[in-house]
Amino acid sequence: MTHEHLSALIENRRLDSYFQPIVDLRSDRIIGYEALVRGPVGSPLHQPGALFDVAGRCGKLMELELLAREIHIQNFARLNLPAKLFLNICPISLMERKYPRGYTRRFLERHGLSPEQVVIELTEHSPIDDYDLFREALSHYRQMGFSIAIDDLGAGYSGLRLWSELRPEYVKLDRHFIQGINGDYSKQQFVHSLLEIALGQGCQTIAEGIETPEEYQTIRKIGIQLGQGFLLGRPRPVPAPAPEFSPSQLVKKPQELQRPRRPELTIGKLVQQIPVVAPTTLFRHTGELFDRHPELRSLPVIDGNRVAGLVIREDFLNVAASRYGWDLFGKDPIANFMESVPIEIDVHTPLEKVSAFLDEQAHLYRGQDILLTENGGYAGVVSILTLLRKLTELQIRRAQHANPLTQLPGNVPIHEEIELLLNNGAPFTACYCDLDHFKAYNDTYGYAAGDTVIKLLAGILSDHADAQSDFVGHIGGDDFIVLFQSANWRDRCEAILKDFAQAIPAHYTRQHRHEGGIWGNNRAGERVFLPLMTLSIGAVRWRGDIPMTCHDVARMASEAKAMAKKEIGNALFVERREQLSRGFAEETERECRVA
Repeated sequence: MTHEHLSALIENRRLDSYFQPIVDLRSDRIIGYEALVRGPVGSPLHQPGALFDVAGRCGKLMELELLAREIHIQNFARLNLPAKLFLNICPISLMERKYPRGYTRRFLERHGLSPEQVVIELTEHSPIDDYDLFREALSHYRQMGFSIAIDDLGAGYSGLRLWSELRPEYVKLDRHFIQGINGDYSKQQFVHSLLEIALGQGCQTIAEGIETPEEYQTIRKIGIQLGQGFLLGRPRPVPAPAPEFSPSQLVKKPQELQRPRRPELTIGKLVQQIPVVAPTTLFRHTGELFDRHPELRSLPVIDGNRVAGLVIREDFLNVAASRYGWDLFGKDPIANFMESVPIEIDVHTPLEKVSAFLDEQAHLYRGQDILLTENGGYAGVVSILTLLRKLTELQIRRAQHANPLTQLPGNVPIHEEIELLLNNGAPFTACYCDLDHFKAYNDTYGYAAGDTVIKLLAGILSDHADAQSDFVGHIGGDDFIVLFQSANWRDRCEAILKDFAQAIPAHYTRQHRHEGGIWGNNRAGERVFLPLMTLSIGAVRWRGDIPMTCHDVARMASEAKAMAKKEIGNALFVERREQLSRGFAEETERECRVA
């Protein structure tokens, strides 16, 4: 009976697509959606496991897989999702001699998609016998522009061999290694090792099965860039445009205390005013405007104060230059020839977000001018050349002043940020963060391991800083500074210390964890036993009522850090000298200590 159900299901195309987001854990944006097939709701073949199990027994695996692929592509195109489509494909199906070549690409083209938007996700549920044939099949896909991902690494028959043979662009870590990773040092070490291999091979790792905030925090600290799981978003026929969980939910901000945001360069600063036309403007009159303004790449079509569309010069001239173009269309309204869904961006959008948006919309963007709106109304345009020039300037400046290891702002932006806060009279707390016993660890485990620990700390600091009001900078080596405007900065510092204390043992061998440290040379060159690394934070508070300079803040924060390092274990020391701000006499020197 189940065989008949499956045949009827395939014949009537009764399959549904569910899309689960794959999230960039650093930028908190969706970079892709995995397409998951479902049978009719309420039927015994609703779940994919039952579907493919029956299809395998009935000899209809390839038929089912091809139909699922068609439906996924069709639904993905219909939803117009601004990300990559991850398509599950069984390796055995790829090696079928009768497998139709070029089928996927033709179906993509039919729905306006390109192979560059698709990742072939290999689901390894049976052993691969002929690796030469398999490599040949995948080479065919790569030549067309598809990317490759290995699913469930660690759960299949030959995952590590697949990884070394195929050099995929993405590797998905099986959910077994992610579930409960926050309390399992062995899993943390294993995942850390896989990340090191991935970095060496130039592929990205995706952590599957993230279900709790604690798991989320741990894999971010390890350095895994991409994640997937119920916490970030469940599979849905129409997925949410943003992750269902974000770092801002990790530390709750008091609602009654809102700190001023740091000023950002917005796209509105680049706005230009150019001629516009109404939807009823005639085709020939639009042509006259283009003739009078040869510098224009496009003309906004504005209905009242609302954007109706955009006339792109190249498209317009193609129509006008066609045989009898002017005679046929000269008296038609320009609304018939405009791009009805142009790119619109609010004038208050920061340029960094504009850049990310254009990256996501690259498959739709045709290089036209960008229309700006304010409160829903038309506000002007930005030419793509102007935007690219400004973005390039920002990227060059960021690259010049960012730390090459962590990509966090370096000394120049740190000083500029402190000066900005001081000049604006904005109260803040400067926290100087430094690792204890780092040199001995670096000497014992090597520079690569030391760099990994530095990136771990950078991730923890970034996780617990509010992106809207706090600032994280990398002074150099294992020295960082956090400029907190968050009212609950003490809670954030405690969370930083606790997270570091929990995460650092996974970066030592089992023997060194058991012994509680390593033998190494101290700063005097003496051979001594040094405990596992700890973190010291020196805090300097400023309430805006005493004149200070950037150098004053830096010096006092450094002195506070030196006091924190005198403590045993992870420690926070808060500078309480009255000259920093009147009324600080009640402050205690040691706000917290975490073993």
